[in-house]
Formats: sequence, structure tokens, C-alpha cells
Amino acid sequence: MTDDGGAGGDVDDTDADAETVVRRGRFAGGPARGFMSSLAADERIFAADLAVDRAHTVMLAEEGIVADDEAAEILSGLDAVESAGHDALPDGEDVHEAIESAVVDRVGDVGGKMHTARSRNDEVAACIRHRYRADLLDAAEATLALREALLDTAADHADTVMPGFTHRQYAQPVTVGHFLSSYAGAVERDTARLLAAFDRTNESPLGGAAFGGTTFDIDRERTADLLGFDGVVENSTDAASARDFLVEGTAALANLTATLSGLAADLIEHAKDGYFDPSDDYASTSSIMPQKVNPDTLELARAVAGDVSGDLTGLLTTLKGLPRAYNRDLQRATPHAWDAVDDATEATEVVAGAVATGDWDAEACAADAGAGFSTATGVADALASAGIPFRTAHEVVAEAAATAPDDADPETLAANLDTAAQEVLGESLYAYVSREDLSTALDPAGSVAARDSRGGPAPDAVADSLARMTETVADHEAELAARRDALAAAETDLSEAVDEYA
Repeated sequence: MTDDGGAGGDVDDTDADAETVVRRGRFAGGPARGFMSSLAADERIFAADLAVDRAHTVMLAEEGIVADDEAAEILSGLDAVESAGHDALPDGEDVHEAIESAVVDRVGDVGGKMHTARSRNDEVAACIRHRYRADLLDAAEATLALREALLDTAADHADTVMPGFTHRQYAQPVTVGHFLSSYAGAVERDTARLLAAFDRTNESPLGGAAFGGTTFDIDRERTADLLGFDGVVENSTDAASARDFLVEGTAALANLTATLSGLAADLIEHAKDGYFDPSDDYASTSSIMPQKVNPDTLELARAVAGDVSGDLTGLLTTLKGLPRAYNRDLQRATPHAWDAVDDATEATEVVAGAVATGDWDAEACAADAGAGFSTATGVADALASAGIPFRTAHEVVAEAAATAPDDADPETLAANLDTAAQEVLGESLYAYVSREDLSTALDPAGSVAARDSRGGPAPDAVADSLARMTETVADHEAELAARRDALAAAETDLSEAVDEYA
């Protein structure tokens, strides 16, 4: 009697149905077969694998490595596999093996020639890059939509005065436009990082074979061109083993979601304070408290940052310490990248929608803009402009703030400031600052208007910043379109090259 499948049993799990083009004989079965398989997860790169197979087959025919009629049979088999879809693939360790097995099933042994001069190692690396580059462009496009929402809303509220916070304490009055454009600047850098990650992803590893190159006279540049890659990964070992492009992309996405998390946190706080009212499309209510309007989508977007940073950590931990060339650990690395790009892209789209559809209550913002004596810095600046050393001016204002009630009106603050000036400077505040200038400095709108340096909150300064940021959005839109156009052109070229053998 044999042990029925036990890990230590002396049992032959091999049968005809379990055999594939790669796993046959003593490697056809076994209790770990399912553990090693990535076929289900590989549905994501099914189309990429077909493109890579076609480009490689065309190149083999052009170089005379396989005959034209053989290439035609292989390409016909690939068409049939595509029509049948991923779900019709035979069992296998991965989509690459399953597609090859399916082609052989349809056209016979000649189908095995499609694997000439390559390994699954360079094949899978090419497929991952082929799909991941498209995902990165989708993520970059989502950041552009978010930037447009931020800039459009900022333009509408360039002169809407609101409280500014540091340490979540009232700090200085700013405007809604200034607040939102601060995030537009951060997301602008996120876009740039994603486009740069695309560029380093868009290099072809195909032709590196298992890791040591091939004896066949292949044309790596040709397959790169047919697949829309900008060039090749030079070293064959590097081509098969490198996954740093996944790290770079996931790191860019982690940075993006950290930006989203901060924006979501601020909007949640501003909703609580009554400044920002999210659209019902981006909120929910309580199951028991009907008055509640909860910014749930923003809370989920805030949480995505933890998921994506976890994906980055998981990816780096998997790659850490791997010896060079291919190791099966890499199969566990790629899902982190897929999860990160999906979660980050969706969260970016949701936050863009929340920003675009939410309302800002100008009266509520203005009512709190001067809270906590947040115009104090402007008064210190006015004294410094009159020749008082800033540290001395800071001391005067700090002394006045210490005795001012939280809800002090401008007249009370002016009286406290004059008393403090006499104690610190030995003379009245008005020996240095006119009553009119003091009134302007204490007024939140006046305080904002005075800070008109480049990038400052004054409405004119905000408008200038928004104009520059809008130009950069247009530049990035053009860069994104150029990359998409290049990929589309390559897809057309590949299709035409395949048609030569139809």
C-alpha cells in the first residue's frame, strides 16, 4: 500500500494529463505542484505574454532561425490561444508554460520552436515590464486628474481666507487656494517620479535567456522595437534577474499614497471644522445616527498609504539578499507591485473626485481665519520692518499673546500689543507702527494679502503659482501622451509584422 499523496510517501503522481512542455516525467506532478503555480495570478500578463511570444517568433523568422511556414503555424496557434482566453489554458506552473503547451496542442511539435533562443526567465521579465509600464502610465494619468481638480478648485478659492495650521494648531491665515496648491505641487513631483519609473521599466530583457545569453544569432533590438521598449537591458544576467524597476515604481506609488494620505487627513479635519463639505458621492452615513455625514472614502484613501508602503516593504524584503540570476522567490515579488499600483491608482482617482465635487464654506473659513491670534507673525514682521530686531519684535508679540484670550477681538489685541511694547521696548507700539498698518496686520485678509512673495498665500501670488503649475500639467500630459502613442505605434508595427506570416 502506498501513501496517498503524503509529503513523505513514495508515490508516483505523474500522469499524462499532468505533463506540460516543461514539466514532464518525474517533474510532472507532486504535492507541491499547486504551491509553485502562478497561473491564476498570471491572468494579468496573459496579453503581454502573447505579445512577447509574437515578437519573439517574428524575430526568429526574420533571422532565419525558424522557417516562415513554421512561424506562421506558431502565430496561428497564438491567435487561437488568444481567442480561447486565459481560462481555457491547460494546467501549468505559469501562463508562459501554459500558453506554449496550448500552442503545441494546436499546431504540434513545431509549436515548441517558439521557445528557441529564450528562457522563461527573460520571457517573464519582459511580460512583467510590458504590463507594468502600462499600469504606471495609468497611475500617472490619475495624478494628472488629481492635479487638475486641485488647481481648478484652488483657482476658485484663491481669495477664500481660511485658518492655516501647524501641529494642528492655529498658525497663520492662508487661503483655500494656497492650501490646495500645496498638494498640487506635491502631486506634480509624484507624476514626475511615475514617468521616470516608466522610462526605466521600458527596457527589454528579452534575449537574455536563462541568464547566460544564447548561441543563436538573435536580434534583441528588433524584439524591443516590436514591443515598444526604448532599448534593451544590456547584460543577460541583469536582464533575467533585475526587479529594481518594480522597486522604483512601487516606491513612487508609496510616495504618492503618502501625499494622498496627508491630503485626505487635512480634508477630514476641515470637514470636522465645517470648512469643507464632501459630496454625498464621496461620503456615507451612520447605520444608527442619521445626522452623520462621514468622509469614508477619504479615510480609506488615507489607509491605502499603509497598504502600499507594506507592498514596498514586502517587495524589498523578498529581493533582499537574493543571489544573482533567477530565483523562484521573484514569483512572490511581483504581486506586491500589482497590488500597489492598483490600490494607489484607485485611491488617487477617488481623492480627485472628492476634491472636485466638495464644497468650501467661505464664511466658516473666514470666521476662524484669525483664531488663536494667528495674525501674530504679521505684527512681528511689521515691527521688524520698522527697524526692531525680529527676535525683539517676536518677544513683544509673544508677551501680548500670552495675556490675550483665545477669542480676543482686534481692539483687545491692539491694546495688549501696546502694553507689551511699552514693557519690552520702553515706548508705545505706535512709535513704530501706525494704527492703520497695525489694523491691516491684525486682519486675516490683510495678513494674507501682505504675504505676496513667490509661492505665498496672497491671491495674486497664488494665481501666479497656479499658472506655473497649470503649465507643468500640460507638459506632463504631453509626455504621457507621447509614451502612450509610442506604445500604440509599436503595437501596430507588431501586428503588421505578424500579418506578414498569415
